[in-house]
Amino acid sequence: MEEAELDIVRRAYAKQVLAAAGVDDPRVEAAFAAIRREDFLGSGPWEILRWRGRGRRYATTPSADPVYVYIDDVIGILPERSLNNGQPSLHAALIASAAPHPGEHIVHIGTGTGYYTAIFAELVGAAGMVTGVELDSALAARAAANLAQWHGVGVVNGDGTAVAFAPADVIYVNAGATRPADIWLDRLNAGGRLILPLTAAGFPQGDASRGAVFLIERRDADFLARRVSGVAIFPCEGARDEVSEAALAKAFEVGGAERVTRLYRRGDLPEEQCWVRAPGWCLAYR
Repeated sequence: MEEAELDIVRRAYAKQVLAAAGVDDPRVEAAFAAIRREDFLGSGPWEILRWRGRGRRYATTPSADPVYVYIDDVIGILPERSLNNGQPSLHAALIASAAPHPGEHIVHIGTGTGYYTAIFAELVGAAGMVTGVELDSALAARAAANLAQWHGVGVVNGDGTAVAFAPADVIYVNAGATRPADIWLDRLNAGGRLILPLTAAGFPQGDASRGAVFLIERRDADFLARRVSGVAIFPCEGARDEVSEAALAKAFEVGGAERVTRLYRRGDLPEEQCWVRAPGWCLAYR
């Protein structure tokens, strides 16, 4: 397909993705329309994750024509490891919730091959900065090459719960944790936003009923919190512990995540005040 035709396809894709996400944000739509998804997926044909009955499997695109990747579907980047370029509508909803502004610093934990990192780069503009953090060294190298054309974008190979980074306005975690890492809360600027997926089961065995994404907003020493969506996502190494995972499993079974309003960095609040409570942290109703 000719590039001019693909530009039309990308604009239509961006509109469809935001409609599926229930998001009305012209800046996010423009960013999705601007980025060439195929550049971050490796050589085609590509593997698209499809649901079949109660199971799912990868289906190969008919050819390496990029038109096939402009759909609201998960596409494998390392399908043999269930590592994927995530669902665009979910990311559109989460990115819009994080509300990146021009000139801000975004830290993307689990940058993969860099597709959504590039969308952040579009949103913060030339005056902003984006730091991608990726544990897998091969993926980090791919992301660094894919993102080389963007000014102010860097990729660090390392553990997103331990790598040092400059204070951030948005920290976007792209993997399932069982608790917030201390560095994510410590390095969040006042007014900063943390996108935090919490999951009680591994991937791909987990499902969206046992995972939720929370928007955490720092207000001086306080952290406001609200549930944004359900999620099933690859686990975040370094941000999982058995005690918190058990507490989350119980919380998801009981329900009530939609009533969460605060994150506390302590675990001694009364149980009836908390949706989930574990040593050193809790998500509470007030």
